[in-house]
Amino acid sequence: MTKAEVVGKIAEGAELTKAQADKAARIFLGSIVEALKNGDKVTFVGFGTFTVNDRAARVGRNPQTGAKIKIPARKAVKFKVGKAFQEAVQPKKKKAAKKK
Repeated sequence: MTKAEVVGKIAEGAELTKAQADKAARIFLGSIVEALKNGDKVTFVGFGTFTVNDRAARVGRNPQTGAKIKIPARKAVKFKVGKAFQEAVQPKKKKAAKKK
């Protein structure tokens, strides 16, 4: 699904124009990015949580040459799926009843 398709769904569901829905989507996504830049955690109950983690510098290897390379420290965005979201995508299997 593309951003344009998401904007279309928002416009249809909220009875907005596509321009209004696009603006709302940009503000929504921008607010998530801004919160993560500020070191905050962003949580949507049932959907999931976005966090920023620090990754330490380390030594890696170039897979083509095998040469050692330095990989610098960086920040990485992580997303942990919420329970309701996970169950919607991957429903739990019901246990089979035991026969007597």
